[in-house]
Amino acid sequence: MPVDTSAATDRLMRFLAVEGVTGKEATIGQDLRATLQEVGVPAEAIRLDDANTRIPVPTETGNLIVDLPGKGAMHNQPRIMFMTHMDTVPLCAGARPKVKGRKIVNEAKTALGGDNRCGCGVLVTLAAELAKQNLDHPPITLLFCVREESGLYGARYVKTEELGSPTMAFNYDGGAASNVTIGAVGADRWEVEIFGRASHAGVAPERGISSTMILALALADVKAGGWFGKVVKRKLQGTSNVGPVTGGEGRPAGDATNVVTDYVHVRGESRSHDSKFFREITKAYKAAFEKAAKRVTNSDGKPGKVKFKAETDYHPFRMKENLPVVKRAVAAVSEIGARPNIRAANGGLDANWMVRHGVPTVTFGAGQNEPHTIDEWINLDEYDRACALAVQLATMR
Repeated sequence: MPVDTSAATDRLMRFLAVEGVTGKEATIGQDLRATLQEVGVPAEAIRLDDANTRIPVPTETGNLIVDLPGKGAMHNQPRIMFMTHMDTVPLCAGARPKVKGRKIVNEAKTALGGDNRCGCGVLVTLAAELAKQNLDHPPITLLFCVREESGLYGARYVKTEELGSPTMAFNYDGGAASNVTIGAVGADRWEVEIFGRASHAGVAPERGISSTMILALALADVKAGGWFGKVVKRKLQGTSNVGPVTGGEGRPAGDATNVVTDYVHVRGESRSHDSKFFREITKAYKAAFEKAAKRVTNSDGKPGKVKFKAETDYHPFRMKENLPVVKRAVAAVSEIGARPNIRAANGGLDANWMVRHGVPTVTFGAGQNEPHTIDEWINLDEYDRACALAVQLATMR
């Protein structure tokens, strides 16, 4: 399908220049609404849901939902959905996009925000081309999710009945448009509070209980047991990582070098394509922290304590290749002259939750490269292919 690639690039540049880090998507949501109206979508077809009232962390706005009625010979076919997320990682704040040949690069020392302004550009371009070319298509829902980067919250808390009950969905989030992603890992997000006892580290260190030492022993135990980083046990594989280590509320862990640290807060994650194995990794961390707390005692024989909490962030999935959504995806990629690459992702996607909600969802790339880094750039050839692919997916019979 022919696409006005110049207009598509202009939209992408516009979206990249709008700040909208995760949890603070109100401004980019307003700009998306304005651009959709500019390309012919009626104002009454665009709305915000109230997912932000259910998300357990502060979120400025809900998901943006657009209803496009079916048209022509395909007007009464089952509804399909196109989706992406409109937030970026905090590192993108202050980005200054610049077109350089067939790339978009960044003039600022920040991440660029192609993840996922590229997806936003694809969905708005789809709406623009359907209207401009007067193309026949089934009823379509466009969904722009909030807070993907901080926990897939927008997709998790969307109400599927507000989406018009789509039979399948196509998500844009990644690099190559020919990547047909039909599965992804699941993950636990865990945290542990380590409680010790403060004491003067020079005068009476023996009276203290070091939370720092409990942390060190626990992590050494995890590493020795093969539970850190890439984890391979039996025929199962996964990953784990220890993230922020603080004294809580952004404070440093410990007050001074001459005080035995009495409190440490740690956050981490466990991932796997196997729904049971990432929980097994999490249990290994829990056991290591509990064991370490018992090992660190003071002169009175009192041990430290830990409070370990874990929550499943998202569930793994793997769709069968004979599902209609996968067949449509593969056929569409072939139709635009690319070779379909059926794959599974090692990171979480909004598709994890859409599949959980009962909407089979395939994810494609849209030109992102080196996201979440200051070296991020966008491949405009892949972005153009992603736009063409969206139109093909929407109009194929």
